[in-house]
This record gives sequence, structure tokens and C-alpha cells, in this order.
Amino acid sequence: MKTQVQSTSSQANKTTARAIRGAAPVVPLASEPLAKLVVDDPLAEPLTLGRVVVQFRTENLHIVPVYGPAALDVSPRIGHLHVTVDDSPWHWLDASNEPITLNGFPPGQHKLLIELADPTHKIIDAKSVTFIVPERK
Repeated sequence: MKTQVQSTSSQANKTTARAIRGAAPVVPLASEPLAKLVVDDPLAEPLTLGRVVVQFRTENLHIVPVYGPAALDVSPRIGHLHVTVDDSPWHWLDASNEPITLNGFPPGQHKLLIELADPTHKIIDAKSVTFIVPERK
């Protein structure tokens, strides 16, 4: 017995579910596109208060607090961020998927390095953002 699927709508005029939701969980990772990090410039107004707010998004990877080698096989891919301020020798990990918000910056030029990492902390993509905190009046 052969089963046929009929659709009353035209796919040519619609955005597919895959285009919005990404690869189905049954698709092997090797066939998924590479993960990518997109980072906006800091919001201007909070900088006047010594606060930096940076929005970001990922493509082909979900930010979640799951770690370790077994998580490398999860599909769609998962990972987290490493965030470094002003070339510090240390960084912190963020898996909240919320905008990066930091307070207490003194006036002057600063830099954030935002790295997209896999569950074993291997860096997949990275972006840096340089910004100036103005003198407070």
C-alpha cells in the first residue's frame, strides 16, 4: 500500500518550516550548516552610564547550559558563549541567550571578545566589539 501526502497549499509561496526552525533533530550533524555568531554594536544610551549592552544571535546553534563530549552529538547543535573584557587573561561562560549586559565601565575605550563555543569549550566563531564610554558629566 502506497501512502500519498496531499497538500492544499502551494509551497512556492510560503516560507518553509525548515527555513524558520532549522534542521530537524533527525538530520545528522555533518549535513547541518556551520554555526555562526552575529553580534551587534553596543547600545549607545547605556554607555553614558558606564553600562554596555550587546545583543547577539546565533545561526545553526542553540545557546543552552549543556556541556561535555556527549553533547557534541546533539542535533541541532548546542553551545554557549565565552566573554572576555579588555583582553583579560580570564573569561566567563554565558548560556543565558540574553543580551550581554555589564556595568561599571570607567570612561575610555574598551573591548569585548565574544566567542561561540561548543559543549567542550572549543571555539567555533568569535567577534569582538570595541566601544567608548564617555566622560560622565
